[in-house]
Amino acid sequence: MPTTVETIGGAVDTSRLGITLMHEHVIVLTPEIQSAYPHYHDWDPETVIPQVREAMRSVKQGGIDTLVDATVVGLGRDMNVIRQAVDGTGLQVIAVTGMYIYNSLPWLFRYGTGYNAPDPVPGGPDPLLDELFLRDIQEGIQNTGIKAGLLKCATDSDGLTPHVERVIRSCARVSRQTGVPITTHTHSVTRGGLEQQRILCEEGVDLGRVIIGHSGDHTDLEYLERLIEGGSLLGMDRFSPAFPPSLEVRVGIVADMCERGYADRMVLSHDVTAWADWYPQELDFFHLSMSDRYLYIPKVVVPALKDRGVSQAQIDQMLVLNPQRFFSGD
Repeated sequence: MPTTVETIGGAVDTSRLGITLMHEHVIVLTPEIQSAYPHYHDWDPETVIPQVREAMRSVKQGGIDTLVDATVVGLGRDMNVIRQAVDGTGLQVIAVTGMYIYNSLPWLFRYGTGYNAPDPVPGGPDPLLDELFLRDIQEGIQNTGIKAGLLKCATDSDGLTPHVERVIRSCARVSRQTGVPITTHTHSVTRGGLEQQRILCEEGVDLGRVIIGHSGDHTDLEYLERLIEGGSLLGMDRFSPAFPPSLEVRVGIVADMCERGYADRMVLSHDVTAWADWYPQELDFFHLSMSDRYLYIPKVVVPALKDRGVSQAQIDQMLVLNPQRFFSGD
């Protein structure tokens, strides 16, 4: 199994990951809108990138060692922008490949093998998606040489559409071929984690190398235990004032799961971004400064967990040891 994981700065030994936030975003863009309507949002790389870089430097100084940037196709991934935003900050950033869709693939992936050509057979190869994800892992993203250290797929309120299933199965095949693990996005109502596990298992993926994302959105401990019994880790990864349920509820879920002995099956994060063109910046969507969005766990969540009886050893397990084990496959 691997002892290193790829980061924007190159391969890093998993023992050196330190405190790791397992599901974040640095900069989220909508490239098609930026190109078609450059006046519409205040995206100015010469202004925004230095601001984000300073925030990332503060995040590192605040005690965070590694950040997983889960920004893939569908979220405006621009590896050159992300690299500039973290360069010189000391923060280790793991890039991700995969695709973020809720329903349909872009036209290229629907007609790329011919107009009205049938979709790939479930369980068989997907020449378009497989090759692109492999390229990001083996050669690098967007000709930068920066290799992806993680795969990402998603299901949401639309459920398991045929195109969503294509992405999940492609991530599974590429993960099995390369040894690169998988993280997911799930929807709090539809409980798509179990369906994700079923498909990944059918494709032969070791579910111990899978994080079922946004599991902390759920208050049903029985559902969370079923995911753990399936073998996966839980992404308790939306600790932010922007996302319901409340901090008290989210902390209570993690504390209850720790009390049941599952500290070794959870990872923590925020699912925030320093800058996104999805909304006017003056709205302050995350209700925190750029850097404090990524320091909410050490500053607010960790003390709240300790108040609920979670030990420092359990916190270290979720923030340090579990990410190390996840990436190393140990």
